[in-house]
Amino acid sequence: MSDPMRPRAALRTAVVWDVLQDALERRVKATGRQALDVLDTGGGSGNFAVPLARLGHRVTVVDPSPNALFALERRAAEEGVAERVHGVQGDARGLFDVAERGGYDVVLCHGVLEYVDDPAEGVRNTVAALRPGGVLSLLAAGLGGAVLARALAGHFTEALQALGDPNGRWGEGDPVPRRFTAEQLTGLVRGAGLEVGAVHGVRVFSDLVPGVLVDTEPGAMEALLKLEAAAAELAAFHSVATQLHVLGEAGEAAGA
Repeated sequence: MSDPMRPRAALRTAVVWDVLQDALERRVKATGRQALDVLDTGGGSGNFAVPLARLGHRVTVVDPSPNALFALERRAAEEGVAERVHGVQGDARGLFDVAERGGYDVVLCHGVLEYVDDPAEGVRNTVAALRPGGVLSLLAAGLGGAVLARALAGHFTEALQALGDPNGRWGEGDPVPRRFTAEQLTGLVRGAGLEVGAVHGVRVFSDLVPGVLVDTEPGAMEALLKLEAAAAELAAFHSVATQLHVLGEAGEAAGA
């Protein structure tokens, strides 16, 4: 899939897009439908929803922020996909107040579990939104990446705090309420009744490399993208990734 976003942003999302493309293609073949129904929980201003709509899919975005939903509506209109993008205000806990139970081929849960009170409940709700054979794309903050970043910045006490904290927080000023290990995320996915199709480390290197190097060194962007893709599937790098991506797959008799 050619990345639909700006090159610098592609460093942060290329791995997820590649995995998502494969999942979408499999669902299209399995269902015989070119247009899938996608639910994007916490989808904000449409970083994933709008490109998915450009591919021809119907996307429902659930987000608690009215401002984000306004930006989504404007972006979808600018991209000519307003008829395929529907934004509604809500959250993971009350998901079925605004979304259809068992009504989606693919559910995105990106950057949501860090902020919900009960991550297990959040995953169960997203799984309940899937049709039989559906796919869950789960993206959440990684514990190891935060520890490494604080240590490399010279904040060794904060790195140690994050390493030992049950929620992976480095202190009171930490803006992220919760981080996860790959084992924790796959456990949540399996506990909700899905099979784990793939686990990838996201932003293994891109958050550590100086931006000036990537922006000015000839060929650096392409080389870093290739490096991120090569390392993403290796379990050794999951423990230092800024984010972790888990693909969950529902059985044909599962779903609602």
